[in-house]
Amino acid sequence: MTNIKEIVNFLQNVTLFQGLKTNQKENLAHRFVERTYKPGEKIVTQGLGGEGFFIIVTGHADAFRMKADGTDIKVNSFGPTEYFGELALLDDGPRTASVIASETTRCLVLTRWDFLGLLKEDADMAIAILEEVARRFRIVLDTM
Repeated sequence: MTNIKEIVNFLQNVTLFQGLKTNQKENLAHRFVERTYKPGEKIVTQGLGGEGFFIIVTGHADAFRMKADGTDIKVNSFGPTEYFGELALLDDGPRTASVIASETTRCLVLTRWDFLGLLKEDADMAIAILEEVARRFRIVLDTM
């Protein structure tokens, strides 16, 4: 994505940001960096620290969690407008799963420090995003 307007339009379709005002999405759009991953390439690795949050623009990726016996289990799949790594925006703990591109995948990436800087400037944005993160977390807990 080459311009801010294009990123803002894309963010309108991402559930995490649907509760934000247009100017808040514009502020976010300035902070995203685009990255492309090849099929089979790890986007994030379970147990390691991470740089932040990812939204898939095009392509697909799968999340795998390594079990105690060393086997991997597929726990999720992601396609366009879907996101992962939201916990890395809130703390610098290790990744809870590995995410691997299943085809050529373009992502928008937001680093934790850029995200925290925005939240310090806009408390309303922080509340809207945290409410959505909590909603998503509850969904995950209900499936366990």
